Amino acid sequence: MTEKIKNNDENYKISVVMSVYKNDIPENFKIAVDSMLNQTYKPSEIVLVIDGPVPEGTEKLLKEYEKDKLFNVIRFEQNKGLGIALQTGCENAKYPIIARMDSDDIAYPTRFEKQINYLKENPSCDAVGTFGVEFIDNPENTFANKIMPVTDEEIKKYLKKRNPFNHMTMTMKKDMVMKSGNYQDWYFAEDYYMWLRMYLNGANFYNIPEVLASVRINEDTFARRHGMKYFKSIKGLFKFMRKNKIIGFFSYIKNVLIRFAGHVLVPRKMKKKMYAKFLRKSAETTQNK
Repeated sequence: MTEKIKNNDENYKISVVMSVYKNDIPENFKIAVDSMLNQTYKPSEIVLVIDGPVPEGTEKLLKEYEKDKLFNVIRFEQNKGLGIALQTGCENAKYPIIARMDSDDIAYPTRFEKQINYLKENPSCDAVGTFGVEFIDNPENTFANKIMPVTDEEIKKYLKKRNPFNHMTMTMKKDMVMKSGNYQDWYFAEDYYMWLRMYLNGANFYNIPEVLASVRINEDTFARRHGMKYFKSIKGLFKFMRKNKIIGFFSYIKNVLIRFAGHVLVPRKMKKKMYAKFLRKSAETTQNK
């Protein structure tokens, strides 16, 4: 292991922040945690925020994790939602770098190594993500790539119409997260809302152009991101952008009309096909797995 990827630099120690709730399948949760433990650049802390009561299988795993000083397990008596769970996790993170991880996805072993190396080599960068590949049930059953803009300039242009990051791949400087107001509650768009506020605070962004995470999806993935409630949530973000002069009036109208068509008018089954064909590149084109 080279000197630059050792965990002996206090400025680049990682606190992983993960939210866990009742619908998480214990086996998938364990796989997600194992992918954190098997990183070539080890996290210095894993903060698990338990968002309300969880199944017995998950509780059994948590009791084992609580025996290990690496884990900081925080429990909510009632479900408060992802935004509040992540807000609490970030507030309790001990180290300068916060790495996001979802409780059912799989990070590739070199994810942290490559992200930390990029942050070290580019000290002005505040947040770095990666590409991902979506799968259904089994990691071998790939559905679509999650290819994102790469450079700071490309990300900030893309941000004005769509979320420019794969949330579960993000590694960020805690001071910028807190300066931007930390995570806040926003229906299925807590992360997008965060990026917008980081943008307003002058953050510098990057996406490593390599697939470094497998992202688990199912039919619920499309159900959650469809319908009037989700549309109103995204419309609220565009309104926030316009208020803060990130976009102008005509961009606001265009964005709202496109999202209304995509989230309300287009049937869910058709949207799933469109998602795979137009919004993500085919998983078969992935070269870096």
